[in-house]
Amino acid sequence: MTLKSIGEILVPDYSNGGKQYPLLHHKEWDEKVKEIVGGLTILKTAKGEWINQDEILFIDKMIPVRIYCTEFEIDKIIQLTLNHYDQEAVLAYEISSNVKLIKRK
Repeated sequence: MTLKSIGEILVPDYSNGGKQYPLLHHKEWDEKVKEIVGGLTILKTAKGEWINQDEILFIDKMIPVRIYCTEFEIDKIIQLTLNHYDQEAVLAYEISSNVKLIKRK
């Protein structure tokens, strides 16, 4: 059995050029994530600030997305996010490995 946990990934709402991604672009990403793990929980946007390797400050509106997945699956989702949103970097982290998913019989 492969261990799953709840992870969170920060999805950009705007491109590095400052243009907001259309809702359809986000929905395409959502569908690809659902193909990998079967579902996701999209939270309200948050403000993020970070400095890249060229010491340029980016102020981003980020969308936190929670996913129940294995490490292999989150790695696939990180790569998907890097490519789909044409990002320099993507941040993902584990929220909890103490997760119970109970299905009704």
